[in-house]
Amino acid sequence: MKYKRILLKLSGEALMGERQYGIDPARLAEYAEEIKQIHDKGVEIAIVIGGGNIFRGVAGASNGMDRVQGDYMGMLATVINGMALQGALEEKGMLTRLQTALKIEAIAEPYIKRRAVRHLEKGRIVIFGAGTGNPYFTTDTAAVLRGVEIHADVILKGTRVDGIYSSDPEKDANATKFDTITFEDVIKKGLNVMDSTAFTLSQENKLPIVVFDMNKKGNLVKICEGENIGTVVNI
Repeated sequence: MKYKRILLKLSGEALMGERQYGIDPARLAEYAEEIKQIHDKGVEIAIVIGGGNIFRGVAGASNGMDRVQGDYMGMLATVINGMALQGALEEKGMLTRLQTALKIEAIAEPYIKRRAVRHLEKGRIVIFGAGTGNPYFTTDTAAVLRGVEIHADVILKGTRVDGIYSSDPEKDANATKFDTITFEDVIKKGLNVMDSTAFTLSQENKLPIVVFDMNKKGNLVKICEGENIGTVVNI
């Protein structure tokens, strides 16, 4: 396998499937099956999920809510998603641990880096909830931060498009896809891969990012096996 330890970043919206909000159990089961394929091949897996299918702090703030309060609500939404994914993974026989940046001891362990790494070494899938535990930071930033802390080989950002394009492929028919691109070129071209804090953190720590279509069956295992799927952002 090309990657021994990965940090998989999933958006909360991806869990909606064909629904308008909430969690689609069928989509959860599909993702669990994809994750099981790489788990069975010995890949150590950590996961960060967004909360946009339930609540977005930024959206709340735009409607007059206090931004800090909204962001904490968003963090709790990521914990709900983490619990849902944990259940789906365990139904397929995988051992998991949910760790959260906010203390919610009845349902999850507090985030402790050494404990998280030990879980990974023992073959458990670790799901990180509640973002960084701080308002004003996105789950993209949380994903890169955790990826750096646990010494992941790569950030795998699962989206609904099959890579990074010169412009939005859903709006521009002439958009061209990049197979590989450097961090510098992403910044020069003004491409939207992650928010700037997350992207800079990844660049400074030389942690590559792969953007790929998570909804296409087999993509996750192909990436871990070294196939050129999606777009690789590298130094």
